[in-house]
Amino acid sequence: MSRLMVLFLGGTGVISSACARVALAAGHDLTIVTRGSDRPRPAPEGATTVVADVRDAASLEAALAGRSFDVVVDFIAYSPQDVAQDIRMFSGRVSQYVLVSTCSVYSHPAAVLPITEGAQRRAPRFEYPAQKIRCELAVEDAQREEGFPATIVRPSHVYDRTTLPLLAGWTAVERMRDGRPVVVHGDGTSLWNLMHADDFARAFVPLLGNPHAVGEAVHITSSELVTWDQVHETVARAAGASPVLVHRSSEDIGRVVDWMDVVLGEDFRHTVLYDRSKLARLVPGFAEEYTLARGMRETLTWFDEDPARRSVDAGLDAAFDTLASGGVADG
Repeated sequence: MSRLMVLFLGGTGVISSACARVALAAGHDLTIVTRGSDRPRPAPEGATTVVADVRDAASLEAALAGRSFDVVVDFIAYSPQDVAQDIRMFSGRVSQYVLVSTCSVYSHPAAVLPITEGAQRRAPRFEYPAQKIRCELAVEDAQREEGFPATIVRPSHVYDRTTLPLLAGWTAVERMRDGRPVVVHGDGTSLWNLMHADDFARAFVPLLGNPHAVGEAVHITSSELVTWDQVHETVARAAGASPVLVHRSSEDIGRVVDWMDVVLGEDFRHTVLYDRSKLARLVPGFAEEYTLARGMRETLTWFDEDPARRSVDAGLDAAFDTLASGGVADG
């Protein structure tokens, strides 16, 4: 792979920080734009850090004055207005623009499994993927009408050692260690896709500067199939606990924990199985290094290193007590 001048808009998140490390290891010249506030994942050594408001066009132009890039990646575009600004700023100035979207844009439940990149996109109530769909449509319009050299990348559920792939987070782990029941939506058998950020990054970085990726949408997902019961059991084993799992419908959980209603109803409760043939063509030979078991061992070690990281949500804890005992709020 030739050395590229790469610009990351955002670079300190779960996904972007891993991609930054891999991009540098691949020999690319990397510039990261951040707001400059304290972050749990600082920019890696070797990257050039630019402090600017990514969504303030004048601020960003001034911060990047005199700089040129081969590839621009926007990890933090959340509205079509964000994408429109990117198109105005980088059209005719870069060889590739990469929009990081999400696999949550796909319609759930999927009409056909496995899900391909051409599957229907729909999110009637879940605002995050709905906005990402609008971002993708804006990019596709620019591709079609202006030849804007864009690639759309859709991650699935990506985690790193600082994150737990459970909606209940550390609250669920604490309950497991206490021998108290943890609530799982549905019957726990729907399939979900979890991918370690380091694996995602190793598949993502080879797409940068890849002419075959321009004009394409590609999802980067794990080949490991896990049910939600298995996810909870794997977390429990890493925590040294024996889980007591109680199954409740997504609707019942949403009545007790209102913010879970849309997330479960439109996303997490549905089986997802992805066709990875396009990724295999674009990044031949890619294979994950992390199983969920390995990832969770590292994650639990990280949480256990500092008590400040182990925060229990009292409201969620009480809600799980209600659900585990068979109670449901009126609704």
